[in-house]
Amino acid sequence: MSLLPMWRKDDRDVVGGLQKEMNRLFEDFFGSRSPLALWSGRDGGPFMPACDIRETEDKVLVDAELPGVDPKDVDIRVEGNSLIIRGERKHEEEKKGKGWHRVERSFGLFERQLELPEYADATKCEATYKNGVLTIELPKKPEAKPRSIKVNVK
Repeated sequence: MSLLPMWRKDDRDVVGGLQKEMNRLFEDFFGSRSPLALWSGRDGGPFMPACDIRETEDKVLVDAELPGVDPKDVDIRVEGNSLIIRGERKHEEEKKGKGWHRVERSFGLFERQLELPEYADATKCEATYKNGVLTIELPKKPEAKPRSIKVNVK
């Protein structure tokens, strides 16, 4: 005897139908600018770049996805232990007289504030931009770097 419920093909339709009804409810109440659409940055909502933080033995690296952003429109600051990336992704309208069918890319001002580890040396921070990815390198303070200790045998 199996304790697992039997999966029926029409169960997927129930879940999909419920999701469609919830989406319709949000759109009816909030318009096309539902909180979910705004949070996800879809349907022309605010742009929020995805960021990765990683570290090597001697530095902390932050990668921020900024496709379509001019590096001149990006401001990077360190305040306390926070790295702040601000900028703007500008909307370029097509000038050929054709109307838009759908807008899913997001545009506008953005700001990401990331907490840095205490051992990151923000005074020697460097930033590079390549293929739509902003990489910020912060060297580790000397006391945070791993070091070898020689064992003296007596």
